[in-house]
Amino acid sequence: MTEQERVQNTSETPEDLEAIRKRIEALRRAIEYHNYLYYVLNQPEIPDSVYDAMFRELLELEEKYPQFRSPDSPTQRVGGRPQEEFPRVRHPVPMLSLANAFNEDELRAWYDRLLKLVPPGVKLAFVVEPKIDGLTVVLHYRDGVFVQGATRGDGYEGEDVTPNLRTVKQLPLRIPVPRAEDGRLPDVPVPSYLVVRGEAYVRRADFEAFNEEQRRKGGRTFANPRNFAAGSVRQLDPFVTAQRPVRLWVYHLVLAEGLPQPFTSHWEALHYLKELGFPVNPLNRRFDSFDEVVQYCLSFAQNPPDLEYDIDGLVIKLDNMDLWDTLGFVGKDPRWAIAFKFGGEEAVTRLLDIIVQVGRTGVLTPVAVLEPVRVSGVVVSRATLHNEDYIREKDIRIGDYVVVQRAGEVIPQVLRPLPELRTGDEKIWHMPKHCPVCGAEVIRPPGEVAYYCTNSSCPAQLVRSIQWYASRAAMDIEGLGIKVAEQLVEEGLVKDLADIYYLKPEDLLKLEGWKEKRVQNLLNALEESKTRPLWRLITGLGIKFVGQVTAQVLASHFRSIDALAQATEEDLLQIEGIGPKIAQSIVTWFRQEQNRKVLEKLRRAGVRMAEEPEEEAEAKPLSGLTFVITGALSSMSREEAKTFIESLGGRVTNSVSRKTDYLIVGENPGSKLQRAQALGVPTLTEEEFFQLVREQGGKI
Repeated sequence: MTEQERVQNTSETPEDLEAIRKRIEALRRAIEYHNYLYYVLNQPEIPDSVYDAMFRELLELEEKYPQFRSPDSPTQRVGGRPQEEFPRVRHPVPMLSLANAFNEDELRAWYDRLLKLVPPGVKLAFVVEPKIDGLTVVLHYRDGVFVQGATRGDGYEGEDVTPNLRTVKQLPLRIPVPRAEDGRLPDVPVPSYLVVRGEAYVRRADFEAFNEEQRRKGGRTFANPRNFAAGSVRQLDPFVTAQRPVRLWVYHLVLAEGLPQPFTSHWEALHYLKELGFPVNPLNRRFDSFDEVVQYCLSFAQNPPDLEYDIDGLVIKLDNMDLWDTLGFVGKDPRWAIAFKFGGEEAVTRLLDIIVQVGRTGVLTPVAVLEPVRVSGVVVSRATLHNEDYIREKDIRIGDYVVVQRAGEVIPQVLRPLPELRTGDEKIWHMPKHCPVCGAEVIRPPGEVAYYCTNSSCPAQLVRSIQWYASRAAMDIEGLGIKVAEQLVEEGLVKDLADIYYLKPEDLLKLEGWKEKRVQNLLNALEESKTRPLWRLITGLGIKFVGQVTAQVLASHFRSIDALAQATEEDLLQIEGIGPKIAQSIVTWFRQEQNRKVLEKLRRAGVRMAEEPEEEAEAKPLSGLTFVITGALSSMSREEAKTFIESLGGRVTNSVSRKTDYLIVGENPGSKLQRAQALGVPTLTEEEFFQLVREQGGKI
């Protein structure tokens, strides 16, 4: 019998059905209330048998009356249909990483940089939070209902793991969470659209119990709680996730539209999230003095509390959220926050050999080959040795017994040798004079610690250069990842970066695993990439010290590759944000004959080498104007609106500031409207925006 037939065949009167609906709603509220007590506050009020009875009754009622099912019901936590793959999710704002500090000097250096950027006389406060060692997740709520959850991914796009996250019992399926068994809600406003960031994790005791049960059954075990949490959330079958003890901490309010006024204090935002019913870490602290921050961090690192979950440091954030936009970012790191990382677990093992890896910029990095050793729950057989100077200063020799450390996500590193265990057979290591991959000469520029392979077409460099060029951060060429790059280089189809644009279908079809559809998809993606903005090309070239932000500055200033190639160090130093190292690196890159040949091949292939002429850009209707959008537009999605504005020469940003020219206000506007009103930024309805376009000579 279908669900529709079952609904139609019920004999209950409308009054009976209304009573059943109310009973279902009451059970849901009661179960969510007791979930909150048990999983968030750790203060259960009823025995498990009573809870189980309520849950069984709700399941039975929803099964009998499917017309009353709801996606925010507690019964939806048990898992759903397996997925074939994870869809990609574009984050509403970038979910960026943090810069690290490992000692007091680095903490204070960050604070000193902060003071130079903050307006004089502004009193600063700070919030310090535990840095949970888990998997970052991004949670979306519409009108109080959980609608989507994603992994962080590359910071710009993640994987849609909504069905899996529904099974995490600490995650509210509806906000605010009832504060009483009768369903009474806290008096707190709920945004029309809310995005929060958190960390999925597993407690150590739960991790050990799971592994023990797996060993008993002969099943797979996990290396550490972090891997276990990440693997559990990224299961294609949500039912598997539902059987895993995954928990959640929420630590950041990303977006909140529809509130009376925007938050200006991160500390207040955390308390607000707690009021909504999210699990917010009780170890969070607020300080009015940075000296107190430093003292707290050092004390915490030396005498950490006995926690039931793993952390790998503390996160320090500026409490003044109204300064976050002003401070901005350095590359992918926000200036208003930093991670204070603890020293990780150490282990002793033998250094068997030192090999050299060649990176995409040609840097030669010495890597320690170790007798496998378990460090922080992970078996380590490779570790970084940083550079030749580090090896010399530490007097590390092949054959030494060495101390190895792994701190959180930091790559394992060799800290020091144990010379007292030497036998006399140990060997002093020297950096090779020729590239171990292509045999080209190795140089060490004056004033630098790094050695470089001088051949920009070195296969090792080339594979990583192609990977970077094709990445979402650069030219965004779908289907051209590291494995494809390796295959193209190994088969001799690509000998320099520009060769990717000269690939022929018949050559690709000869490769293992390639069929016509895959070939055509790659060729289409390559063709599409030729029209990317200039800053993406500059990013993709992989010039040392030049990331996305610097590339955008350079593209805006020079407007063509030719103009940039002719710039002197003096020219570059006149640009805000370009320092001596960046200037020297840019000039050096364009002087290399091999690089100039690659650029010429890119030009012949039709890759865009310049921005539009300034007179054309200025002629566009919205040239020079910056817009922010809040609320839902009736005629197009936000992404479509962004594309439309940019096609007319305008710029779209995510946050309102004094540099914003207009705020476009759709249905159910968020806190951006209040901020715009506070700053005196003009607002436009959707129709007023289109009128502005018409007045400026644009076409709708």
